[in-house]
Amino acid sequence: MKQGSHDSAITLRSPLAEDAADLHTLVAECPPLDPNSLYCNLLHCTHFSGTSVAATRRDSQGNERLVGFISAYIPPAQPDTLFVWQVAVAQEARGEGLGRRMLDAIVQRPACAGVRYINTTITPGNQASWALFESWARRHGAPTTSHVHFERERHFAGRHDDEHLMRIGPFELAAEFAT
Repeated sequence: MKQGSHDSAITLRSPLAEDAADLHTLVAECPPLDPNSLYCNLLHCTHFSGTSVAATRRDSQGNERLVGFISAYIPPAQPDTLFVWQVAVAQEARGEGLGRRMLDAIVQRPACAGVRYINTTITPGNQASWALFESWARRHGAPTTSHVHFERERHFAGRHDDEHLMRIGPFELAAEFAT
């Protein structure tokens, strides 16, 4: 972890309903992420708490601040795949490997015991996300593929960039995390 003005380490935990408003604020502070409704963020923190992660840090007064979040779920028709919806990292926590640590924390959970692939969609210009997922795949020796999944004109009526589906896997992580 980078040394600096932070008094404590980052804690990774399952999200709570009470995190929804802070998640809403965090996503707004992390362009180019698409903002979701506060209610949608509440669903991320409750319905998807087993496959999402909240990263918090205590300040010098002991207050917990949300500094990172991954929204993810296992699609019902793809029980071997974790779909990562959004990765948000606060400016103050960037450069600490937090995205990688959050991904590792999720795939180690019992809810992800059968997961062998990670899917995510990324716009062409979101270099931070491309770098995170490519690095994570290399680190775990997993192949990647990508292709345009949602098209600007066809799916977004010209109001959003293309979204490329990146698929990582297959991978086998149980033994890797057991050591």
